[in-house]
Amino acid sequence: MQKIVTEITMSLDGFIAGPDISKSDPMGKGGQRLHDWLFKNKTDTDDLLLKGITENSGAVIVGARTYVTAIDDAWDGESPFTVPAFVVCHKAPAKKVEGFTYVTEITNALEQAKKTANKKNVWILGGASMIQQCLELKLLDELHIHIAPVLFTEGTPLFNFINKQHIELNKIKTVDTPAATHIYYEVKK
Repeated sequence: MQKIVTEITMSLDGFIAGPDISKSDPMGKGGQRLHDWLFKNKTDTDDLLLKGITENSGAVIVGARTYVTAIDDAWDGESPFTVPAFVVCHKAPAKKVEGFTYVTEITNALEQAKKTANKKNVWILGGASMIQQCLELKLLDELHIHIAPVLFTEGTPLFNFINKQHIELNKIKTVDTPAATHIYYEVKK
């Protein structure tokens, strides 16, 4: 069954990037630390979780800020995804890259991504604003949070601007590895 899922890594205090995000430092100052579970300190369990993300996803949705910030440096001018990716933006960016489709409205991007993904999941990559919008619009089926054992104290918060309504979650599972605690939630609708 196809699901709309976000996979996001954050610090224990809720930041998905460090301060001072730039094209040369798309994760912000010290932000790469969040992804140690994917690279520097990856275990077999972390690798298995990552394979589950990529193998179960048939399309990816990213926000314009994430795309513009990462495309040249972090992503070396090409899509890092093995599946089609959709960029939600008010207008198409100056630099267009093969593998990305540019869409001006989130629900339209989601409909296109669902069709493209066929029966596989749609992965909402982020950034924070994209995930917040999906939560507010009740578009997400699951929220997968990978918590790095670090306190940033500043940067880009994941849940800072969400509407004041409660969003109820059901915990599906928790997996602990040395570089992250992986918590999987179903979003109640």
